[in-house]
Parts: sequence; C-alpha cells; structure tokens
Amino acid sequence: MRVFYAPETEAHAPSFFLLRGKVAANEERAERATRLIAALDRIGLSHETPPDAGVAPLAAVHTPRYLAFLAEAARDWQAMAGTGPEVVGNAQPRRPEASYPDGLVGRAGWHMADLACPVGPHTGHAARRAADCAVAAAAALSAGARETYALTRPPGHHAGAEVAGGHCFLNNAAIAAAALARDGARPAILDIDVHHGNGTQAIFYGRADVLTVSIHADPHHFYPWFVGHGAETGAGAGEGYNRNRPLPLKSTDDAWLAALAAGLDDVARFGADTLVLALGLDVHESDPLGGMAVTTEGLRRAGELIGQQPLPVLITQEGGYLAPSLTDNAAAFLGAFMEAR
Repeated sequence: MRVFYAPETEAHAPSFFLLRGKVAANEERAERATRLIAALDRIGLSHETPPDAGVAPLAAVHTPRYLAFLAEAARDWQAMAGTGPEVVGNAQPRRPEASYPDGLVGRAGWHMADLACPVGPHTGHAARRAADCAVAAAAALSAGARETYALTRPPGHHAGAEVAGGHCFLNNAAIAAAALARDGARPAILDIDVHHGNGTQAIFYGRADVLTVSIHADPHHFYPWFVGHGAETGAGAGEGYNRNRPLPLKSTDDAWLAALAAGLDDVARFGADTLVLALGLDVHESDPLGGMAVTTEGLRRAGELIGQQPLPVLITQEGGYLAPSLTDNAAAFLGAFMEAR
C-alpha cells in the first residue's frame, strides 16, 4: 500500500478549544501523526511525501473565498490590534439572509462553524499539505494502485465547501473523491469516524456521481448535533445518494460492525468502482471524545471486512485522538486490512 504523509503538517498546533463552556486543550495535536506513523512502522509500511498539487483539486470542492481566507487569515489577524494568537470566529451567521462581511472577524465567523478549528500561522499550509496527500493517493489509485493511505492531519470530514469545523479545514476525502470522479471513476465515500461526516454530506448532497455513507454516533446526543440523521438522503439530483447510519452512544463492536456491513452493502448497490474510506479511530472505547465503545479487536475486524472488498480503496485519516491505544488501533485496523487484500 502506498502511504502519503507531509511532515510540514506537524507545524499545525492548535491551542484554543471550547468544551462545555470552558477553554480546554485542543485535541488535534501533532503527536497524533507520530503515533500513526509508529503504527505504520509496526506493520512494515513506509510513507512518501506528496508533491504540491496546486489549488485546482481544492477548488473543485471549496470556494475561492474560503481558500483565500485559509491562506491569508492568520497573517491579517496578527496585523490587527488586540488579537489573540489564533483566528477564532466569535459570531456565526444563522439566518438565510445573512450577507458575506468585509471585516476579518466577521469572515472568521462565516468560515468557522464552531470553536474547535482555530487558524494559526501554519494552519493554512498544513491543511494544503494534508490535502496534497489525498490528491496523491487519488492519483496513485487512478494510475492502477489497489490501495492507498493518506495520513491527513488536520482531518477533513467536517469541512464544507466554505466552512471549517471540528478540527477540519479542507475536506480531504471529498477532494480525493472529486479527483477520482474527474478521472472517470464512480467513487463511494464510506465514513466510519465516530462523528457524522457533515462537511462531506453537504458537499455532495445534490450530486449523483458520488455516494456518501456515514456511520456515527447519534447526532441527537453528539457532535455535529444538527445533521446526520437517517432521513437525510440527498436533494435534487443527489436524492438517494446520501446514507446515514447513526448509532446510540457507546455502541460496541457488534452494533458498529453490523452498521459497517450495511454501509458496504450501500456501496455495492450504488455500483461503486472505487471506495474512499474516511477512517476515524475515535470510535475506540478509550478515545478521549468518548462517543462509542468499539474495541481494538472490533477495529481489526473492520479492517478485515473492508479489506475483503474487491474495490480499490483510498483511505483518508480522520479522527483518533491521544489515547494510549491509538498506535495499537491503527496497526490493528491497517494490518488486518492489508492481510485481507
């Protein structure tokens, strides 16, 4: 399996996070990548640095003004008086008649869905380089590879066309799927992170060329709270091409694996010829976000089940935070996936 990782992403070190009304440490830390690379080493996989893919693959998914915001916001923020070290939007628009503001504080609120995605001096470049990993993985698949892994940090599945959220800035899985579709593939995105892939859903909600399937903790009780329900099936041309499979909080192996099997059936019915897997290791019982209670053995079985699929598979990394078991979980999933291939 070809693996892509950009070391420059380690410079993205967000600090601000608001948890239940308290300022807390941000969970999206560079050590995540260190522990994931340790898992790759354990199962004998090396990684390569992706080339700069340019802006075109990103612009196929994200709006020009959002890409400009990510590139310029940290610099312009520091040029203002009285700012903190990171760009944090403190007023988000909620009404449909809202208009796009000129001021940077307003634009920060427009482009940031929550307070989990502060933009620091290295965030824009790190997000670009993570997306480069996804583009390189898609190009390798289009060139004939059977499986690729983009170690994407920051993750991406909460990022919409022009909004960051939930630690995510550029939607790596969506960028990869769009690139594959442009190369003539019929991709499906299967998201198994503990959180609903709300950004991915929004990007493809009106499209029929990419199926989106998400298995996640019930948003009635868990982030992203407002979307991710079973009744959301797409709109217009995309009607029937979005599938959500929410599960109760603290679901264990059997329920999660049953939902995964059902999600793979969705992919087969769609007639996908390529699978983009948004891999969230934060379903594990020890993850600090605490949404599900899947074991390391459950992750191993999931890797085996997905690896048995006949389709080419591109994996993008989503969640999986600093629990002691993170390296073990990544090695269990990816090792079983490779053995099944």
